[in-house]
Amino acid sequence: MRGAPGRGTLEKEKPPILGMIQRGGQVVLNMLANVKQTTIKPIIEAGIAKGALIHTDEYDIYARLPAWGYHHKTVCHGRGEYARDEDGDGFHEIHVNTIEGFWSLLRSWLRPHRGVSQEKLPLYLAFFQFVHNAKKRGKALLTALVEAVVAPSPRNPG
Repeated sequence: MRGAPGRGTLEKEKPPILGMIQRGGQVVLNMLANVKQTTIKPIIEAGIAKGALIHTDEYDIYARLPAWGYHHKTVCHGRGEYARDEDGDGFHEIHVNTIEGFWSLLRSWLRPHRGVSQEKLPLYLAFFQFVHNAKKRGKALLTALVEAVVAPSPRNPG
């Protein structure tokens, strides 16, 4: 059975997750209480340089990005648009495939857990974010994880 239509909230026990990724770069995930401007704007401003070009789907909260100081391009999944070639060079540079691919990997990784409590979800997200950003597998991932755990905190540099 599918959940109720609309955007998730903590109160509905379907917390929204904001994901940002630079192509070829690191992903940043944030579990949100809601998808209001006052919740999303500070996260975007903390993670993305003013003047950057941001690609999104057409969810209406993103229409405010230009007013917040960002360049903004969209694709409209509702019209079947998933990538667009704006300059005619044959390369479809306007897309959100990078984050969509990440969401697909995250859902596949979470599926065997058959539901994660809201309290534990931030830990699952942080771990998956770390694994994705480490870009290592097997023993190399374990080494990177141990190094991250024993590294001095940026707030308390040993």
